[in-house]
Amino acid sequence: MLGPLPQSVLFCCDHNAVRSPMAEGLMKKFYGDRVYVQSAGVKNDMEVDGFSVAVCKEIGVEIDRHRSRSFEEMQEWGDDLGQFDLIVALSPASQRQALELTRYHHLDVEYWPILDPTGLGETREAKLSAYRQARDQIRGRMLDRFGPPSETEAEPEKD
Repeated sequence: MLGPLPQSVLFCCDHNAVRSPMAEGLMKKFYGDRVYVQSAGVKNDMEVDGFSVAVCKEIGVEIDRHRSRSFEEMQEWGDDLGQFDLIVALSPASQRQALELTRYHHLDVEYWPILDPTGLGETREAKLSAYRQARDQIRGRMLDRFGPPSETEAEPEKD
């Protein structure tokens, strides 16, 4: 599935609070200033998830300052979805929304089926495990799609 590195990528999911901020942070860490990266959600009704922040921090990706935003907010702020070379949807709802909003644009929308870790696990460690699984799915898809990172990837710390 390895393809050329696009100049601009938009990651999207349901709330822009869990999966898409992780993907945005990973893309920025791996490919740096070679790619313009943003993320959005179908809705903006949540802040960035603390478990997402924690599992990204384990591998040296900082997303704690991420501010969630919706597709609607992007358009209100003048961001045109047509400016992106690629939109990567990480949930079925965001895929539908991205396809609807870009039906008149010539750009690629890919769907990466990434686990939604919210609500999984009874204990803190079980929850973190589910979030790590989602993070690692995103990382795996990203490396398969875009190739090796431009800088050495940090290995997760072992507990």
